[in-house]
Amino acid sequence: MSSSTESSFIPNPFGWNRGQAWLATFLGVVAALALGVLVAPELVWDRFLWHYFWGPVFADANNAACAVMQPGGPQLLYSQSSCVAADSGGTVVAEPGYTLVSEVGYAVTLVFFLVGLLDLLERLDVGRTKTLFFALVPFMFFGGALRVVEDANDAVPQGVDAILTYPWNTLIISPIIYFTVFFVTLAALVVTVYASNRGYVDGYDRPLFAIGWLTVVVTVGFLLYFVPTALAGAIDGAGFYPQMTLVTLGIAALLAVVLYRAIDRYKPEINAGTGLIGLVVIFGHAVDGVANVIAADWIGTLGIPVEYSAKHPVNRFIISFTEGVQPEWLSAVIGTSWLFLVVKLVAATAVVWVFDEQIFEEEPRYAVLLLVAILAVGLGPGTRDMLRATFGI
Repeated sequence: MSSSTESSFIPNPFGWNRGQAWLATFLGVVAALALGVLVAPELVWDRFLWHYFWGPVFADANNAACAVMQPGGPQLLYSQSSCVAADSGGTVVAEPGYTLVSEVGYAVTLVFFLVGLLDLLERLDVGRTKTLFFALVPFMFFGGALRVVEDANDAVPQGVDAILTYPWNTLIISPIIYFTVFFVTLAALVVTVYASNRGYVDGYDRPLFAIGWLTVVVTVGFLLYFVPTALAGAIDGAGFYPQMTLVTLGIAALLAVVLYRAIDRYKPEINAGTGLIGLVVIFGHAVDGVANVIAADWIGTLGIPVEYSAKHPVNRFIISFTEGVQPEWLSAVIGTSWLFLVVKLVAATAVVWVFDEQIFEEEPRYAVLLLVAILAVGLGPGTRDMLRATFGI
């Protein structure tokens, strides 16, 4: 790749290559945050890093309603009323889940690491074709399934050994789980590329695809063993409800195929750049949308005796908006979360449209990586919501 192409993504005033510029930026940000923690710990650590990023993970890892920052260190609270009281008193409170600040921060971090990964792919000489995208699809299912392992770990009652205890369980809590899955995927990629270069296998893509599905089978297989033996009967609703997975994947596949074919017929230029990648992206976000709609409004209809509520700020906002404008009688019939599915499908289609043929001609690796990331933020959480309801946890 030419140096002029590299400079289009990262300013390059010192003549560095992309890898050097990425590493310098990474070390600079880490140094700036470390200096901020030393100089103004209450502002930088307590009210920013801990409040929006580590505090929610800390509370989630300990299955607490929230964590509050006290002079002697963080304290876990296990009732929502205690969290509300602490928040009204001016204490820094971190609740499990996401905020708009944290989601923006994670999005920026994701894009930054994608740029670093782009340089690595160039060094490995892979990713110039779309085969890399399809080879990585199973790892999105793996990430969602691995997150359900943490859900099962949180649900472990007293007297039953936990799968992982703090701090190790933070490795499979969102968003840190994204880094865990990333490094597992990266290790699989490096191993398969090495095997291909040495002539042990014919190409890296099929072995990588197979390893991805192996991680899914092992993870889901563990859940099939652990939930019925350790949780069923110990907590309300835990069990095995395959209808959730079958209905979610079936509806998502149907919606994706119908939408993709309609686009191909009436607006073919949208699919011209991505081809079948566009179908997979739409399917991945359809899984997220369908799983959320079922969990919010139709879980009882499927015979699953567990109730779920929206965790992401965007999802909560959409449901609140629908409740505010939709008549109550209509909400009783179709629910209030259907708009989230519509937004997911529209957003996925819009993203596919952006990736035209020119992008793949000029920057194929960058286009593939961005589409992998876009798929991951839909199919990963969607798989988690789907499998969580499948096991009633």
